[in-house]
Amino acid sequence: MLITDDFLPVPVPESLDATYLVPIAGLPRVSPKTAVEGLAGRLAEPVHGLAKQMLDSPLMSVDTRTVDEFPELPPDLLSAFGATDEQLARLAAATHLVVVQAEYRPGWPPAHEWAARAVAAAVAETVGGDVVDVFGLQFLDPAAALRSLPDEHGRIRLVDWVLVPYSSDADGLWFTTKGLRRFGLLELQAQGVPDHLTRAWGAVMTGAARRLLRDWTDGLAGEEVPAFVQLPVLATVTGHDIAVAYGNPEQHGATAPVLLRLELDPATDPDADSFLSLNPPPGHPGPPGRYFAAACATLFNGIQPDVRYTRTGDAMSRAVATARASLGDIRARFLAGRLPDESQLVVKYGLPGDEGPEYVWAGVTSWEVPERIVGASASDANTDPGVRIGSPVVVEASDVVDWAVLDGTGVLEGGWTQAVLDAGERLAED
Repeated sequence: MLITDDFLPVPVPESLDATYLVPIAGLPRVSPKTAVEGLAGRLAEPVHGLAKQMLDSPLMSVDTRTVDEFPELPPDLLSAFGATDEQLARLAAATHLVVVQAEYRPGWPPAHEWAARAVAAAVAETVGGDVVDVFGLQFLDPAAALRSLPDEHGRIRLVDWVLVPYSSDADGLWFTTKGLRRFGLLELQAQGVPDHLTRAWGAVMTGAARRLLRDWTDGLAGEEVPAFVQLPVLATVTGHDIAVAYGNPEQHGATAPVLLRLELDPATDPDADSFLSLNPPPGHPGPPGRYFAAACATLFNGIQPDVRYTRTGDAMSRAVATARASLGDIRARFLAGRLPDESQLVVKYGLPGDEGPEYVWAGVTSWEVPERIVGASASDANTDPGVRIGSPVVVEASDVVDWAVLDGTGVLEGGWTQAVLDAGERLAED
């Protein structure tokens, strides 16, 4: 396969299919058509009309089978992807499965997924049951399944359709996506991600998926399905991509973009999946993990390296005092797992230098002792050559001047000193 300098040809499958299940005890008390009719006025167009049309076409089938007629769903994987004990108990008690399957050509809209999920959610709602997304091995309650479908403007949250699982290997964390194949695109992967970037890099992967999915569907816009779609070898990911993928388009994520090099990693096993690998751009020195950490620092507000307080002033003193006063509370929430989903706790602390302290950020990985925080540096320090992006650090709580909770769109909580610095920059520009 010839690969140009600028574009990577990615093969397009001939057709795509979706399968959803509704576990029930006994036989369903309503027909799929009646259930879908009940969504009138609640489900935006064109999805409601699309579901009705596909129900009347050979592109969709809805069958009721006994549980024994369908391959067993692995409870351990269902649990790993969020299934609760109650959902697993209802699945174990089910005698039948309503099986909704749909097929469609690659392109936008993904009619097979939207219509099949809508029909399954309608049936599950009438029987008081769950929806099981077979592709994602996920349980969805009917309301959540319906919310994930396009709104009146045709918008979806990509996080409702694409998961980002990860696991450890010798070089760090291995991230993959699980959901892009719904749309015909190969799944993404990234290897060698530093351990402290679990939440932040998951958001970057989701933003990259959004950007590449847009390029992918643009390449499928013609009447004929092409054999290949040319994707850019250097993919640009922005804070806006992440914000849109999480359903927050109003949070533009006005940060500098980062570049990721796309590489096709074909499977050697015919039963295994091929991937599109995300790598640092050409010419980047050092291990990939350093670039991934720098990319997160660029995309997420609140992690700024080498911040020196030459003029603290009353506002900065108040910001530091506010942050320190709330350290005990944020530690308790961190240890109890009560921070928002897909978020990361970071702290800012001072390093001694000839010209005064240098303030850097670190992602918190452990905080067992109140006086001592274990983490990984989110930036390179000028005053200490041992403090590099991704390197382990131990921070004395007495040295902390700020903390922040970050997600893919920026600062959720904290970041008082950064707000003071940002306000000073804006005043200087004015």
